Amino acid sequence: MRMLNYKGEPLMEEIVGRDLKIALKRGWRRKCPNCGRGSMMESYLVVRQTCSKCGQELFHHRADDGPAYLTVLIVGHLMAPALLYVYTKWRPEPLTMLFIFGIGCLGLSLYLLPRLKGAIVAFQWAKKLQGFA
Repeated sequence: MRMLNYKGEPLMEEIVGRDLKIALKRGWRRKCPNCGRGSMMESYLVVRQTCSKCGQELFHHRADDGPAYLTVLIVGHLMAPALLYVYTKWRPEPLTMLFIFGIGCLGLSLYLLPRLKGAIVAFQWAKKLQGFA
């Protein structure tokens, strides 16, 4: 069965196939994994129903808790060694460390969360995994 967009044209995947590496890069940038031009996100973490540029349906891809788990994993593995290094090297006051590393963890988490969600949705798209609710 041939898939067409809302204009009746064949989707890009029908022409060139689904490349995982390209899809992940587009997902990381929060762009449509099909065309790379349209925005994947409606707001901070809400995935659009369809791409505004090519009409690719995105509503059936569900990231659920995956981005949150990956964010915690990455932030923990980056910040824990940094915390240990700073504490053993300079021994700053505990309140100073709490302030600095608290802001660092929060900022890194807010940066990574939507990008990891985009990458997970793009992975699902590339592998043709469609979770219908």
